[in-house]
Amino acid sequence: MKLSIVIPVYNELATITEIVSRVRKAPFEKEIIIVDDGSTDGTRAQLEVMKRHPDVRVLFHERNRGKGAALRTGFEAVGGDVVIIQDADLEYDPADYPILLRPIQEGHADVVYGSRFLGGPHRVLFFWHYIGNKLLTLLSNVLSNLNLSDMEVCYKVFRREVLKDLPLRSDRFGFEPEFTMKVAKRGYRIYEVPVSYRGRTYQEGKKITWKDGLAAIYTIIRFRLSD
Repeated sequence: MKLSIVIPVYNELATITEIVSRVRKAPFEKEIIIVDDGSTDGTRAQLEVMKRHPDVRVLFHERNRGKGAALRTGFEAVGGDVVIIQDADLEYDPADYPILLRPIQEGHADVVYGSRFLGGPHRVLFFWHYIGNKLLTLLSNVLSNLNLSDMEVCYKVFRREVLKDLPLRSDRFGFEPEFTMKVAKRGYRIYEVPVSYRGRTYQEGKKITWKDGLAAIYTIIRFRLSD
């Protein structure tokens, strides 16, 4: 089983070298596809060095288009059997790949979600982020008839064939609810497993804001009513 690990990147100079190093150490056959989404902090120059590795492919957006747009670009390049979405900010640990992959390897799942709320170790941070996440997950569950605990989680792992059935459109963080609604409507087998989480503060580079939460509500309703 070959993995395609897709890493969307925007202004992550402080972490990009370390996250790629951790991903490369994961004990699986893999390709690493990095999509730089118009970084302006020197990340692009660092990626020019990294793409010399034979297992690393780097794609560039000339301007910032959003996480969803970067993921779509990465998905077009995947060649593995299973796709893993990996953020570049060190909040999520590639050491969790084995537990994320197990339901697919055992033939039980088409899609696996990590969850920050099922007992894995996590940094204690923002109460209102937690409440916002829970409310968005609840709304998504009501309209999708799923019982996820963490719809907004980065770690979404799925068989490559799933991509052929998903006309993804969201450019920013709306990718998370759009993907969730579409895999639910198509009846894919979904599992959820606990993962570790080291959240960042805004001073450390966190990018998502309350505006993205409002956009997520719109996205959930939009893709419940359309394809």
